[in-house]
Amino acid sequence: MRSYRDLFRTPEFSPFFLAASAQTVAQTMGGLALGTLVYRATESPLLSAVSMFGSSLVQVLGATFLLSAADRLPPRAALTALPLLFAATTAALALPGLPVWGLFALVLAKGLAESVGGGVRWGLLNEILSKDGYLLGRSVFNMMSGLMQIAGYATGGALMALLSPRLSLLAAAALYVVAAVVVRLGLTRRPPRATGRPSVSATWRANALLWSSPPRRQVYLALWIPNGLVVGCESLYVSYAPDSAGTLFACVALGMLAGDVLVGRVLPQRLRRRLGFPLLLLLAAPYVPFLLHPALPLAAAAVTLASVGFGASLVQQERLVALTPDGLTGHALGLHSAGMLTMQGVAAALAGSVAQLTSPATAMTVMAVGSTGVTLLLMSAGRREEPRAVGVRRAAGDGIR
Repeated sequence: MRSYRDLFRTPEFSPFFLAASAQTVAQTMGGLALGTLVYRATESPLLSAVSMFGSSLVQVLGATFLLSAADRLPPRAALTALPLLFAATTAALALPGLPVWGLFALVLAKGLAESVGGGVRWGLLNEILSKDGYLLGRSVFNMMSGLMQIAGYATGGALMALLSPRLSLLAAAALYVVAAVVVRLGLTRRPPRATGRPSVSATWRANALLWSSPPRRQVYLALWIPNGLVVGCESLYVSYAPDSAGTLFACVALGMLAGDVLVGRVLPQRLRRRLGFPLLLLLAAPYVPFLLHPALPLAAAAVTLASVGFGASLVQQERLVALTPDGLTGHALGLHSAGMLTMQGVAAALAGSVAQLTSPATAMTVMAVGSTGVTLLLMSAGRREEPRAVGVRRAAGDGIR
């Protein structure tokens, strides 16, 4: 599969894509509205950051106890039920007089359901497309995510300026319902990818198998930590520039779009494989000067450039799929998604705590330096692992001869 036209000619890809687009807009609008609502009520950078990304904090619980469901649930039924659940939760967040603890309880419940949804969604994408089309398809979804985030932040910002954050939350809930309807009408019924009932023991066994491989472990760490720490920087946009947070979020989405086009469509495979770690360094470096509190135009340019580095995840996901048995693809991709979102939630809480003690600008620089340091450590570990991997392949080859 070599072109975007081939993707959209693939049966079921278009409705799958449209449903995910509606859900991304809903999630973006809802997150911005919720973060703004909490910041206006509490004036706390920590609570604002956690309200936007707090649902990610419970992803680790889903990955630990529920993730076996990703390959054991009928995909269409799961992807119809989950947006309806998200719609109900988002509408409940708009209730006047809802206490802060009740708001966070709803956010965390939503995150627990999302931990399974990622595995179901990306496992189904791997079924709809052939293996050689997964990277191109995932790059299109990442590009869509960037464009829909731009649309979501722009629409959400306009709704909040003209109306209120609560009405923006209700609009997001309606979009979740639209996503559920598109899935139900546009996708065919499929059996689960794996047999047996979802269970905690099945989840633990699959997690242990996936984690037992050193190359897969390194890919997971590269997918989770540097990216998550930079999302901690993003979680502070509302407190860093309360009147311009939507602009900064839109610039992030624009940079992500550019990075996904570059990695998914422009770069040849031979060159793409070498750019995973350099792109992770690019992801963090432009945030380091935020300690100086640059003016909005410079800040917007910096976050746009940095977000090109999110293209590193495509390189790493391609490697993860290549390293994973077919029967565990949904689980492996769900573990990636859950771990990534958990780290984003942890990083948002950490960034908010540092900002509470210092300032949002200082916290953004601290998170960027941490991301850079982790990437350099992973690069060093990768160089040490490569000669051993080559030796194992050579020994295997000698044994065959």
